[in-house]
Amino acid sequence: MDAQATAEKVRDVMLADDAASRLLGLQITEIAPGRAVATMTVRADMLNGFAICHGGLIATLADSAFAFACNARNALTVASGFGIDIVKSARLGDVLTATATETSLAGRTGLYDITVTNQHGELIAMFRGRSHRLGERQVFEGGDA
Repeated sequence: MDAQATAEKVRDVMLADDAASRLLGLQITEIAPGRAVATMTVRADMLNGFAICHGGLIATLADSAFAFACNARNALTVASGFGIDIVKSARLGDVLTATATETSLAGRTGLYDITVTNQHGELIAMFRGRSHRLGERQVFEGGDA
């Protein structure tokens, strides 16, 4: 299986049991080794008391893109930490896109930068995630890691 096919299989396996992504209506629109793009439309039940998207849900979108990007090589990987800066509010009906890009991968640790934009291309948030690979474990058996 080539690297792109592996990434696509990882996406499918991860999404099959991802209740949080289903709850948020999150979609993985692109995936490749070290890269993933996730989208989410801001619904009324995602708004806080100021009628803007709850920051935790923006972080969840970015964290999900991060998870798919760092697992795309079929090496079971988890977050070891992250930080987020929200620079603009997201509102009802906004379509948010989180684009995760691998910045560094060395041994079992990785660094990923995720930008979250709205449908107008405006920057909503910047997220940086640190990952840790769990030994030789795989997302799915039988693929390259």
